[in-house]
Amino acid sequence: MEKIIERGKLSKTEIKRQYDLISEYHKKYLKKLGVKMPKLRNGNGKFTMNALVLVYLSLGYPKTRVVSKTELTTFIRNFYPKVNDVQQARHLGAQDGWWIVAGGRDNIVLKVDRGSYQLFTLEQPYPDFKKGHRVADTGDWEKLKEQYGFRCATCGSRDGEPHFNWSGTKTKLERAHKDPNKPLVAGNIIPQCTKCNKADRDRWVYDEKGRVIKLADASFVRNFDKEVREKIYRILYAEFKGVNPNKLKNEK
Repeated sequence: MEKIIERGKLSKTEIKRQYDLISEYHKKYLKKLGVKMPKLRNGNGKFTMNALVLVYLSLGYPKTRVVSKTELTTFIRNFYPKVNDVQQARHLGAQDGWWIVAGGRDNIVLKVDRGSYQLFTLEQPYPDFKKGHRVADTGDWEKLKEQYGFRCATCGSRDGEPHFNWSGTKTKLERAHKDPNKPLVAGNIIPQCTKCNKADRDRWVYDEKGRVIKLADASFVRNFDKEVREKIYRILYAEFKGVNPNKLKNEK
């Protein structure tokens, strides 16, 4: 197997064998937790990129090794010659639930340099994947708070304990919108402390981890610095080709 790894090539038989090994672990440990098993082949009979990446990173399991993005890309080019940059390793981790460690300053699991990856285990999902997977579906407030460790999704203050930023006050969690422009129903709720919920005033759209991803209140743009407003204006002017806003409404 070491020679195979060194030259970055695997036969179809070897790929299928390694994929079957991954499938066994998936069925035993990960399927019940919602981790997504990639298809081995697509509709055209070609190996999927997700399957190839997972196969390559799992070689030698459980004694996996660090693989650079360059090496991974070189391997994938054996099947997809025109690919420029392989991003599947990161997506398989955070989005699909496979515990693949990506190198960077915030990584505390394995010693992996930036721009490299290593499969950590096939017996546990990516940290917090299960939590994030269920948050969008539950309408049970107590269960929802539990998914977040009874902490504010924005600042991390724990329910019933002194607030991180206002130590003289006790944290109280409230139901808050992920997207204020949509109803406060299951799938659109995150727990926020009263401080964060009041401060935001329905200005932002959040993802499941409490991170701002969009602007919910367009009028808040007026509070931005002039330089930022000018940049936004240029972007929108180019997108709508200078059309009068009133005419845009009529076109809807």
